[in-house]
Amino acid sequence: MKNYPNVTADERRSLEQFLDFHRAGVLQTLDDVSDTEATTRLFPATELTVGGIVKHLAAMEDLWFSHKLLDVPSAEPWRSAPFDQDPDWEFHSAAGNTVAELRELYENACDASRKIAAQVESLDELAVRASFGEKLVSLRWIYLHMLEETAQHRGHLDLLMDAVRQARPSR
Repeated sequence: MKNYPNVTADERRSLEQFLDFHRAGVLQTLDDVSDTEATTRLFPATELTVGGIVKHLAAMEDLWFSHKLLDVPSAEPWRSAPFDQDPDWEFHSAAGNTVAELRELYENACDASRKIAAQVESLDELAVRASFGEKLVSLRWIYLHMLEETAQHRGHLDLLMDAVRQARPSR
């Protein structure tokens, strides 16, 4: 399997590589989707779209690595997003984005996360900002949470892409 994480890496490297493996899978999804397909709701029971998931994952990268871990000010569009009026803004606003914009947003968020995590020496180091009330989480916890979040949504993307391909006209 191409770019599969090194099976003998230490804990930190394993966490980084597994997260990057799933990040790459998210980006690979964007290689096979048009702007319209990325923003089309394909299942009536959910508002999830390919674009909405990618934008959500970019928002989570910013939230956990920038905002929570080191209290770095959020980047745009998160800084000025109206989350107080629409808690799912990233999902809803993705309808106005192209695949190229979503790719750039996610790539930039992942790059920023890598740079921020590299500034933290130990996986045991606690985040600057509290989560879940007043609890501080470690960098290890953030890696595990983002691995869980990214892998879960990558599975959603697989299902959505099956529906996208089914909806395409026969060639």
